[in-house]
Amino acid sequence: MILIKDAQVIDGMGTMPKRSDILIKGDRISAVGTVHVKSAEHIVDAKGAYVAPGFIDVNTDSDHYLTLFTNPSHKNFLQQGITSIIGGQCGSSLAPLLDGKLDSIRKWADPNEINVDWQTVKEFLAFIKKQTLGVNFGTLIGHSTIRRTLIGDELRDLTENELTAFKQIVAEAMEEGALGISTGLGYAHAHETPYAEIHALAEIVKKYNGVYATHIRNETTGMITSIEETIKIASNTGIKTEILHFRPLKGFEKEYLLSLERIAEAAKEADITFDIYPFSTSIIPIYTLLPSWAKVGTLEVMIKNSKTPYVRERILKELPEIKDKDIMVIYAPGTNSFPGKWLEQIAADCECNLKEALLKLMEMTEMRAVVSVNNINEEVTIQTLSHPQAIISTNSPSLIDPPEFFKHDRAYATIPKFLSLVEKKNLMPIETAVQKITSIPAKKYAIQNRGVIKQGFYADLCIFKRGIISDVFVNGEHVVSGQEFQRIQAGRIIKRA
Repeated sequence: MILIKDAQVIDGMGTMPKRSDILIKGDRISAVGTVHVKSAEHIVDAKGAYVAPGFIDVNTDSDHYLTLFTNPSHKNFLQQGITSIIGGQCGSSLAPLLDGKLDSIRKWADPNEINVDWQTVKEFLAFIKKQTLGVNFGTLIGHSTIRRTLIGDELRDLTENELTAFKQIVAEAMEEGALGISTGLGYAHAHETPYAEIHALAEIVKKYNGVYATHIRNETTGMITSIEETIKIASNTGIKTEILHFRPLKGFEKEYLLSLERIAEAAKEADITFDIYPFSTSIIPIYTLLPSWAKVGTLEVMIKNSKTPYVRERILKELPEIKDKDIMVIYAPGTNSFPGKWLEQIAADCECNLKEALLKLMEMTEMRAVVSVNNINEEVTIQTLSHPQAIISTNSPSLIDPPEFFKHDRAYATIPKFLSLVEKKNLMPIETAVQKITSIPAKKYAIQNRGVIKQGFYADLCIFKRGIISDVFVNGEHVVSGQEFQRIQAGRIIKRA
């Protein structure tokens, strides 16, 4: 038994902190209140600190970057108090894989880095269970993952038979424990997916109380239209809906604020939320910086088109305006010389301007580089954290001792920064802030017996003070003590109940 003494307990339900003890027996919370026991093997003095449910991160990239396998401990998440994560976002998941291929993740990582030993969601989750993760893990179904299996790299509507097969695959994946389905409509392969296809698949997922999570079609000039489409899906099907990494991109703040108003209005009748992180940079596949008309076809087609003289000239004119310290290379397959470099350094080496350097980088990495872009309005972001429909997420992979340049704050400090901002700027009551990263996502994704401090629930707990996470428990195991990771991996698989 473990006894946490004299804590200010934030139960995750939005109620004010209350001084209590918490008794942990095995993997469960045994008692909450004034606890008198003489036989506790371990006592944690939490006087002056908050204890909250373990935080739930609904939008992570550990599967996309394959660090689910290379860094199963998820140390950098645990040290933020994150005890449960959801993968399979932005239309790409590691299952189901009808042909055993991981082509849908190649914008983030090299699919050849791992040997695929599964096809179905059931087989994938069984495989992950054997890996023994540091955090609890659940997955959505990646829309593009299945679509590519059905029609390859063709950009067209599905036939009636193909859509019927798609719906059957989704139903089977939900039966096997998937938490919902995600789309990556902002990416080339799924961008032209018709509304009717999404609606049909959402209806299947709704039957299983699953979630529809979407990377919207357009986050700039077409933002409002994209939000209206998402609201239409939520309203017409009744499905629980999540807008992924919805942040105010510089130059499009007006559209963003109008979209927030529309989301708030729609949420009166539909279950719709969005996730956001408190930073000013995005980490994105490099090809997404191309003009929308140039993001057509496969990566190979984009490369070929960019080398056509008149197309190249038009692309250069329409690339976004770039300043020094705006873009840093994070991942560049085929070369070790670019990661960690600012774009202006590459431009100096190539003796060209920033736009030319960006296009050359795209070509040299075959459109598969990943870059960090300073493109988010931080002031508007901070204001948005308190929006009633906002959930906080890292939108990041787990990392294991990466180079200094790759230590993006999202991977290491999303939750601590959020909690610190809440207290320093008085953005909202601390109990409301905790609710955004505990019971609200748990309810949204139908995660059973987590997200709330309650007798009989799993002992996923986090102790913090002034935004600093000191202790973390996962399924009753003390995995972070005094801010130090204890090399204990106690995570479990989260399945649709």
